[in-house]
Amino acid sequence: MRSPQQILADAAVIAVVGASRESWKPSHSVPLQMLRHGWKIIPVNPFADEVFGVKTVPTLADIGEPVDLVDIFRPAADAVEIVRQAVAINAPAVWLQSGIVSAEARRIATEAGLDYVEDRCLAVERAVGGLTRLP
Repeated sequence: MRSPQQILADAAVIAVVGASRESWKPSHSVPLQMLRHGWKIIPVNPFADEVFGVKTVPTLADIGEPVDLVDIFRPAADAVEIVRQAVAINAPAVWLQSGIVSAEARRIATEAGLDYVEDRCLAVERAVGGLTRLP
């Protein structure tokens, strides 16, 4: 099992489920920060055409390329189904943002062999580790 910082260091493409158009929400500012530090962000939001200038997809299944990490900005009750979808697209890791915890999502991810992080913030881990994907 990789550490949160190792998962980020290894990831190039991050699908963000629940990415928001609302600039004041962490589900907008956190993926935007990751984008600015060189990660490719694929916003997953069935109710928006684009988020921070990036075209959205309605579901994980609609992503037409491999992803290295599925980042979840949805309530814990939704995380279980999203983790099942992450398993279905062969994502190697899932990350539940700060405040999101799900024993069932953890069980599904670990049984499928996915790295699993919950109740942690991508942007905080990136900053603490001094991580960037910029040249």
